[in-house]
Amino acid sequence: MRYQPLGRTGIEVSAICLGTMTWGEQNTPKEGFAQMDHALAGGINFFDTAEMYPVDVRAATYGHTEVIIGDWLTERRCRDQIILASKVCGPGQSHIRGGDCRFTRETIHTACEGSLKRLRTDYIDLYQLHWPDRGWTDFKDLGQTQVIEDVGSDREETVAALDELIQAGKIRAWGISNESAWGVMDFVARADTGRVSRPASIQNAYSLLNRKFEFALAEIALREHVGLLAYAPIAAGVLTGKYLDGARPPGARNTLWPSNTRYFSNQAQSATRAYVELAGELGLSPEVLAHAFVLSRPFLTASIVGATQIGHLDQAFAALDYTISDELVSRLEELHHQYLVPAP
Repeated sequence: MRYQPLGRTGIEVSAICLGTMTWGEQNTPKEGFAQMDHALAGGINFFDTAEMYPVDVRAATYGHTEVIIGDWLTERRCRDQIILASKVCGPGQSHIRGGDCRFTRETIHTACEGSLKRLRTDYIDLYQLHWPDRGWTDFKDLGQTQVIEDVGSDREETVAALDELIQAGKIRAWGISNESAWGVMDFVARADTGRVSRPASIQNAYSLLNRKFEFALAEIALREHVGLLAYAPIAAGVLTGKYLDGARPPGARNTLWPSNTRYFSNQAQSATRAYVELAGELGLSPEVLAHAFVLSRPFLTASIVGATQIGHLDQAFAALDYTISDELVSRLEELHHQYLVPAP
């Protein structure tokens, strides 16, 4: 396992982070326990969750993933071995706090206390804003092309509230997620001006099908030490090739919840086929190629692997030992230019 710095915090995290959003929906608590045991045994010290998990998001299962993690931490008595990340959800979830999910001081403090209780811990290592609290371009867009009204909370208040949690010892660091270049730099500037803690990381989608992060955010990640926590490194399972030609395997995420069309455009499917064929030429599984690519990025802090089965996690472990040659870099760049961000 490789370990890398989390921003400027002094915290070291494993290059593979265990994603947990299926526990309590696709995965049982017992399966979640098995995944955490396997991850820890393999050198993973970084777990990522969120108050709104599991997915598919609904009121009946709100917070259940954090409960499963809290039960495991208590039973295994290994809290000091884990770098634990969670998130406060943004606006749009009517079943959470009655829909009051703006990033105000009250909301952030209330959400954090709830997560601490469910996780059965005194502190969270990395506390993240799950998505922007303002008008934003949302998923599936390459960028912003028109004025979008900013209806969010005061970002000075947001930064101050997060710093208060750090000073109180309830969190060690904070980060952002699903953010734009402007959003990151606005938070960095406010934190630096106010001489308070700055964001340590940014959790955005990144994979062979979605390299949008490179357009502006990669430079920020490198220069400002706000490293990428890459979610969906195999594009929600699409880069395995299991959904090609309209296939919908029983129990697979998109079979259960077909509303997630982010990785299913004609261009994305064509790109997927090309990457799967390239992996075949190399004698690799498509998952290993996809994971190895993400793990090779210099702006990456950690790649978040959401494994519904232990074998999925093992594919990510295998990718740690695979070196991408200069020749393969050229092949991947050719395909990238041919299929430019087909799944933003």
